[in-house]
Amino acid sequence: MGPAAAFLGQLQRKAAPRAFSAGCRPRESIKEKAKLRLRECDVGDKFSHLPLRKASVLLPLLLRDGVLCLLLTVRSVQLRRSPGEVCFPGGKREERDKDEIDTALREAKEEVGLQPEKVEVICRLVPVIDKMNHLITPVVGFIEDTFQASPNPDEVSDVFVVPLEYFIKPLNYVALPYKNSSGYLSWMHCFTYDDHESKKSFKIWGLTAHLAVFLAIVIFRTKPTFEVHYDLDNLIASAENGFMNLYASIKERKKSSL
Repeated sequence: MGPAAAFLGQLQRKAAPRAFSAGCRPRESIKEKAKLRLRECDVGDKFSHLPLRKASVLLPLLLRDGVLCLLLTVRSVQLRRSPGEVCFPGGKREERDKDEIDTALREAKEEVGLQPEKVEVICRLVPVIDKMNHLITPVVGFIEDTFQASPNPDEVSDVFVVPLEYFIKPLNYVALPYKNSSGYLSWMHCFTYDDHESKKSFKIWGLTAHLAVFLAIVIFRTKPTFEVHYDLDNLIASAENGFMNLYASIKERKKSSL
């Protein structure tokens, strides 16, 4: 039994989200339902006009042993910024990129050898702003579970997958205090995931964890076992409001520093 299947067994012994219960047909019904919910939350280019430096990340979903999983990478320890940290494939926008989707697909190809035509892009979710004030757009796409990563050693030291439901029903979770981009004290998600296949433990935190949690809520539409600041009855509106409040406070801070 693979690690994803073992995790599925644990989750099924708990209360599974209604829409993804054992009553669903395996594989395609799970995947199609996920796609439908993701498309409902697609923001398109709604925030592309904001005057911030642009970056994108790809959130690659796959079905493994009938379980929705998320592919993540570990940044090379040689990198100057955030060495050794878990993240999604992604990076800054380049002039040749047509849009945020182009950026995410190009970076995924450069980092892990994922060919753009092998990604079924589903949507763009509400963006985030990092500590360097980059506007980061999460692009969600499905890839085949047979994908074999070819990590670029200059950028990526490891690639692994995590069952998506771990980000709403974790086995090892803490909330850590931090100052957000606008300078206010807030809390960030921090997960420890034990990958039984590689016998390694991975710390998933910061914006990577934030995006993984939001993606899991979008698809499963269930409240996590820890606190989140979303109105699940008005998920996208509450996420967009939270983002725009953060953007406004960053903008105000820049004005006051002039």
